[in-house]
Amino acid sequence: MSLVVQEQVSLKPLNTFGFDVTARFYAKASQDKDVCEALAFAKQHDVPLYVLGGGSNLVLTEDIDALVLHMASRGIRLLSESEDGAVIIEAEAGESWQTLVDATLALGLSGLENLSLIPGTVGASPIQNIGAYGVELKDVFAGLTALARESESLQEFSLEECAFAYRESRFKAEPGKWIVLRVRFRLSRNPNLRLDYGPIRQKLDEMGIIVPTPEAVSQAVSAIRREKLPDPAMLGNAGSFFKNPVVDKETARHLKLRYPDVVLYPQPDGRSKLAAGWLIDKAGWRGYRDGAIGVHDRQALVLVNRGGGTGHEVMQLAERIKIDIAQRFSVTLEMEPGTLT
Repeated sequence: MSLVVQEQVSLKPLNTFGFDVTARFYAKASQDKDVCEALAFAKQHDVPLYVLGGGSNLVLTEDIDALVLHMASRGIRLLSESEDGAVIIEAEAGESWQTLVDATLALGLSGLENLSLIPGTVGASPIQNIGAYGVELKDVFAGLTALARESESLQEFSLEECAFAYRESRFKAEPGKWIVLRVRFRLSRNPNLRLDYGPIRQKLDEMGIIVPTPEAVSQAVSAIRREKLPDPAMLGNAGSFFKNPVVDKETARHLKLRYPDVVLYPQPDGRSKLAAGWLIDKAGWRGYRDGAIGVHDRQALVLVNRGGGTGHEVMQLAERIKIDIAQRFSVTLEMEPGTLT
């Protein structure tokens, strides 16, 4: 077996919250055969196999009696290009998401610019159906290759087969069944820029950009994210901790009557998406601190670890916030980060 397996490895540098938990076994997968060997090792030692990407959407609460497989495959390839400017790009699961965004912009391709500076890896992106500033992964998705854990066979997935929804996918709904190996994206040499979500236009104006390009939009989005979200290298966090809840028309109407400044995003089905950060801020949680754990002072949607905190403490704080929001607004919050599966 060529797979190098280490024992009793700290995952502190491998999760953006910086929680100091230990994996009983740890290995890196740089190619498909490493994943198969990891599955064999886990079976041989009668332990679960947990897959780790960038550790950016994760809450680790305790030491892990398992083999933690860190996806470290690399590679970005142009698969096809048509006369109308449509291009299919494929990237390995272990590639940094931002590396992919930068690579596609360097190739003159549009599609990923609104998703700039999202932490994590390519392999994790379809699991969460990542999204930002009016664009979700499903909007640029062209397919993926995954390994079925039970049969160890490769399977290709189309857009429809992934069952994407808001921060959801088939892979999230079926934890422990698939391991994403590589993802394909449908991009274009003819930009169709999305500028009307959030403060993108305002930021472009501040930058003096009159005729936006994909690169300029990427720069604007990156600047906005840096202003709003703390750098995990400086302050432990997992980005947005709660999903924006979607409520029915009647709930939205009541909230609007009671709170005229409530942030609502109308949905095609008549419901409305609320800004979870607005709810948490309105409830007075922004800037809250309890020892090492707290809520960021500039963005109420972000829970932080100032050093020495634990995953249990973050989960306890998250539960307190959920209960408070439910009592105040009759709205149920769901957390975005997961655990290793």
